Amino acid sequence: MQKTAIDRPSDAESVRTACMRVTDAMLAIEGSEPSPVTMVHLYDSQAFVLVPTDSVASALAWQAGSSGLPAMVEVTDVAPIDLREQVRSLIWLNGTLHSVPSDLERDLACEIATDHPCPGLLDIGHGYSLLRLGLTSAVLANSGGAASVSSGELAEAVPDPFWEFEADWVAHMDSDHADLITALSNRLPTELRDGRVRPLGIDRFGIRFRIEGPESDSDVRLPFPRPVGDVMELSKALRTLAGCPFLNSLPGHS
Repeated sequence: MQKTAIDRPSDAESVRTACMRVTDAMLAIEGSEPSPVTMVHLYDSQAFVLVPTDSVASALAWQAGSSGLPAMVEVTDVAPIDLREQVRSLIWLNGTLHSVPSDLERDLACEIATDHPCPGLLDIGHGYSLLRLGLTSAVLANSGGAASVSSGELAEAVPDPFWEFEADWVAHMDSDHADLITALSNRLPTELRDGRVRPLGIDRFGIRFRIEGPESDSDVRLPFPRPVGDVMELSKALRTLAGCPFLNSLPGHS
């Protein structure tokens, strides 16, 4: 997968960001049915996942004891708007699965919540449990190809600073800012402008579009001149990129 440190997130950062906003994930253990996952929290070289207490994965993790067992978490990064193809990327986290002692779950949940305020953490002890996946590697796949990410790279990466609000911003742009999308579309390659242009994602490095053509889809990134650090810088960068500095872009900013 082609990337640069200047105009887009690293693969490890993309993995971390997608995990912060999980809406669709599954925990797979060979020989058993996959178990649904409602939270994936990456910390250092491990992932804490939230699963139903009565799931097959939870039972097998407890039975495995301290040695753990091989497992994989599949994360589907889904677009926040209705597209012909909803998937933005797929992520596979590989490692060794361990149970988390029940007397430690609450304290661990409080620590996780300081960085990852997932509402599902409130369900621990009420039908949901934490499991720990000691990471060995990860794979990220999107329209640009596939890339392997080491556990060391994941440990050093941080999520995009706008991860918590990105879905709302993309939906807002798609529904209320046809003017901005049209202006930004003029920056796209000529051969792609005949398709239906939809916002796909926003991060500190730029904005991504999905162009739905007659026969196939294409994903294109428009990078900002430089990475942005807060909402005001992001809003200004979007308007400047569009060549329309007085257009409204993000909610509450003009």
